[in-house]
Amino acid sequence: MRMKLLGVRTMAGQNDILPRSFYARSTTEVAKELLGAYLFHISPEGATAGRIVETEAYIQGDPACHAFRGMTPRNRVMFGPPGYAYVYFIYGMYYCFNIVTAPEGAGEAVLIRALEPVAGIPLMRLRRGRDSLPELCGGPAKLVQAMGITKEHNGADLTKVPLVVCRGERIEDIVTTTRIGIREDSPLPLRFYLKDNPFISKK
Repeated sequence: MRMKLLGVRTMAGQNDILPRSFYARSTTEVAKELLGAYLFHISPEGATAGRIVETEAYIQGDPACHAFRGMTPRNRVMFGPPGYAYVYFIYGMYYCFNIVTAPEGAGEAVLIRALEPVAGIPLMRLRRGRDSLPELCGGPAKLVQAMGITKEHNGADLTKVPLVVCRGERIEDIVTTTRIGIREDSPLPLRFYLKDNPFISKK
């Protein structure tokens, strides 16, 4: 399995799994610095990888954050150590993938909104039932399906195989906007994406 991971990382041009300390910082900064990094998943069906091109930050005092009203069985992972996956069910039909950030107990996370497919694309197409590359991972529910992420990954340690994030190139040209689909009155500039990237969920 480690050899397979190294093979996919070589295809993506990466050589470092992000350490826990990367996530134990300001959630907004982590959300920005995750842009350009690579999400990898080694599943029984095969390996897939995508370059992170769009994120959203969810922070303390934010009504849109799942941790806003305190700890529950659903959001318990958010209050744990940083660098773990928080996967939740939404609209009765989709899953979304987040990364826990900030010091333990903060209840903050970064939603991964879109990926640029870089490896395992045939498997992504099979899972999604789509051929178009922008349709494979151009949204939080889409990328979860394409990458084979399930509710079983809730609480997964993202510093260890099979689901990891690897360092990418440093990104300078970042667009900052308000988040998408937020019902609460929370027009915060906490959505970040790579300028002119064709794989983001929405311009």
